[in-house]
Amino acid sequence: MSEATSEPDVDFPAETDYEVGQDNIRPFGLDIHNPVFVVSSLVVVGFVLYALVFQAQASEFFGWLRPWLTNQLDWLFMSAANIFVVLCLALIVSPYGSIRLGGEAAEPEFSYAGWFAMLFAAGMGIGLMFFGVLEPMTHALYPPLGVDPADEAAARSIGMAATIFHWGLHPWAIYAIVALALAFFAYNRGLPLTIRSAFFPLLGDRVWGWPGHVIDTLAVFATLFGLATSLGFGAEQATAGLDYLFGIAQTDTTRVVLIVVITAIALVSVVAGIDAGVKRLSELNMILAFALMLFVIIAGPTWLILSGALDSAIAYAQALPALSNFVGREDQAFMHGWTTFYWAWWISWSPFVGMFIARVSRGRTVREFLICVLLIPTAVSILWMNAFGGTAISQYFDQGLTGVAQAVSDWTPELALFLMAENLPFTAIVSAVGIVLVLVFFITSSDSGSLVIDTITSGGKTDAPVVQRIFWCIFEGLVAITLLIGGGLAALQAAAIATGFPFAIVLLVMCVAIVLGLREERRILVAARTAAAE
Repeated sequence: MSEATSEPDVDFPAETDYEVGQDNIRPFGLDIHNPVFVVSSLVVVGFVLYALVFQAQASEFFGWLRPWLTNQLDWLFMSAANIFVVLCLALIVSPYGSIRLGGEAAEPEFSYAGWFAMLFAAGMGIGLMFFGVLEPMTHALYPPLGVDPADEAAARSIGMAATIFHWGLHPWAIYAIVALALAFFAYNRGLPLTIRSAFFPLLGDRVWGWPGHVIDTLAVFATLFGLATSLGFGAEQATAGLDYLFGIAQTDTTRVVLIVVITAIALVSVVAGIDAGVKRLSELNMILAFALMLFVIIAGPTWLILSGALDSAIAYAQALPALSNFVGREDQAFMHGWTTFYWAWWISWSPFVGMFIARVSRGRTVREFLICVLLIPTAVSILWMNAFGGTAISQYFDQGLTGVAQAVSDWTPELALFLMAENLPFTAIVSAVGIVLVLVFFITSSDSGSLVIDTITSGGKTDAPVVQRIFWCIFEGLVAITLLIGGGLAALQAAAIATGFPFAIVLLVMCVAIVLGLREERRILVAARTAAAE
């Protein structure tokens, strides 16, 4: 425990004597938390076997599940996401913003460059590649909020604003809530780096019992299926690129082989560890991603992209209240097909991204942490979407090129990036770089995800045997394969939404725990400073 936590505590339950891994079992040289590892691993293995053996039934079930969840639970996902944004912005300007993660003497372990690289690689790398061209064009052709698609200027504006809405403040607020809770309770309270620790202010030592087991098990399921969705998108886009460049057919066999190969490469990164593996791959991806974005800005409609970034930011701010509202909406297809799915997907990803961000964010103040995790990624997403989506929109509206628009109409989303690149110089090189980026994002996501799931299922240990991370890395790939075979992208989306639903409730309760924790920490710090001054 830190020195600060030795002070009398009025809001927290009594300090815990729990030690990381004390409830673990160690069969065959493993170091696993019982029952979280046992229950989650058995359920995942059972799911894989069921979906592979009964493919027709699984496909039918997932086809029904996705629209039912988005139609029935839109109010929950949208309300929760709005709450997360408001809380993050309030904490930035509150006195709690000066609290340092790890204590007043803590220093950051990573430079800003390395930190930002890992944030983006883990946070939404594959998604930016998959939707960067597709989504702005889709919303420009079929605009939300009742905008007339015949009004070209309005359609372009709301198309970009709606895209940024899905990739800006709301998703990063979801990640920030989980990451802040984990980092604070681990580094300032000395609790295990696992989801259940965030609920200690509310549950006390009961977090080490069945309530904590349920929370951590839900986190494992959410992480695994949210990650599988991203890996499925990556596999779809990479196989489309291989077909586009080399004529390799887009079949289930190709997708399975690709996932297997990339998972095998991810295993090498898993064995190398976070510094040698994830960090280096993340930095490589950051360089490639910004090089590709810079090329698109230069080779595309440069002035339109740069000026459009500011215009779309303003349009985003103006449309934010309407897009965030779920009452009385007439654009139900947009709200359910896009927004509700996105919020569920981000929530299901939040244990993975949140824990990964927490692991690399020690030494940052709460204010610095939230500004960097919330506002800077939003700014970069605005520039990214304008570079890729803005170029595609310009090709259609200004040049009469219909390739990307046709991909939207035919719903072949995996081709959008390559059809946009078709009208740029060095098409083959741009497409090849795009494929490489998707694959490296694939590797870093799989690597980071296995690291996070292993931490949860080992009771918060960050140095558990590598073989456990290998197990989860393999099963991440198997779940992605199973969902693709058992229903394609619809199955992947249904799984993400299904696991995001219970975890949305977990995150809402986590908000209360964060405020309680930060309030008590500030009380202790103020008392200590007053005593020192006297």
